[in-house]
Amino acid sequence: MDLSDRKTRAVPTGRSDAGDAAALAEVARRYATAITPAMAELIDPADPDDPIARQFLPDVRELNEAPGERSDPIGDVAHSPLPGLIHRYADRVLLTLHHACPVYCRFCFRRTRVGPGGAALDAAGLEAALAYIDGHPEIWEVILSGGDPLLISPRRLDRVLGRLDAIGHVGVVRLHSRVPVADPSRVTPDLAATLRRADTAVWMSVHTNHPRELTEDAAAAIARLVDAGVPVVSQTVLLRGVNDDPAILEALFRRLVRLRVKPYYLHHPDAAPGTAHFRLSLAEGQAIAGALRGRVSGLCQPTYVLDIPGGHGKVPVGPCHARPDPNGWTIADPKGDLHSYPDDAGPSECD
Repeated sequence: MDLSDRKTRAVPTGRSDAGDAAALAEVARRYATAITPAMAELIDPADPDDPIARQFLPDVRELNEAPGERSDPIGDVAHSPLPGLIHRYADRVLLTLHHACPVYCRFCFRRTRVGPGGAALDAAGLEAALAYIDGHPEIWEVILSGGDPLLISPRRLDRVLGRLDAIGHVGVVRLHSRVPVADPSRVTPDLAATLRRADTAVWMSVHTNHPRELTEDAAAAIARLVDAGVPVVSQTVLLRGVNDDPAILEALFRRLVRLRVKPYYLHHPDAAPGTAHFRLSLAEGQAIAGALRGRVSGLCQPTYVLDIPGGHGKVPVGPCHARPDPNGWTIADPKGDLHSYPDDAGPSECD
């Protein structure tokens, strides 16, 4: 679905004069713009701060690049041995088959590379990537991501999964996708069956940031995956004006668990160009993550993580509840009250 008739809804003031139109056209020129009917139908046009619109409709603030923002904020290029392949951690690689997505998130950390104009990995490139994976026995997990792997044809996806399934040391294939939420009709029973492999465990990581995204159609798509034996986890980005409230995250994560999805990661937003209006401070994020600890069960708790700028990897950055003291440890409970714990096992990792 083209956004040309909807994008003025992203202007914070609601204005639609020529200046806004020109600025929004420049945003669309710089960064890919698309939204599915399923997501467009959720937008409340009367709400200038609608959290769905904020995620997907272009905003003139995207033209403002803040200090420290980078076109490659997590250092993908430095860890790319071949086109379409990122090998940052020893035991896993990320394989990008193409660059298209059903929706283009306005905060995407790969926003300068994704879009309908990006070339798909051709047959020779795919063969080279598969040969690399086959030649590195330390690779245990292959992640298909960014463009959305569920946008390729089921036949091609089946072929790729079959090739990975035949590599003996690959134990897990993980697919990162917005499709079950943004375009749930694509998740057919046949697609779900395609994800079942003989020797490789295929996991689905669904990207979702607000409880309103989890419609009945999305719930049915997720159920088709889980009922077919595909385990599902979720990834969420902590975003100012979208979900920077413990109550919103509580509703999101509880709904996911009810749908048999384990909340996996809560990402601190990356410093991609033109995304400063989405970002919180790390201290704000830790306060929100800490508030969740006292509100929801462990099943509903994702790990709050940060990708260190420059390609140095992903690390947990949630609040630390243990601090050393002269008598052992001081432990903070979910309410923030402090308690003594007489243990001398060693220094705190939070120190």
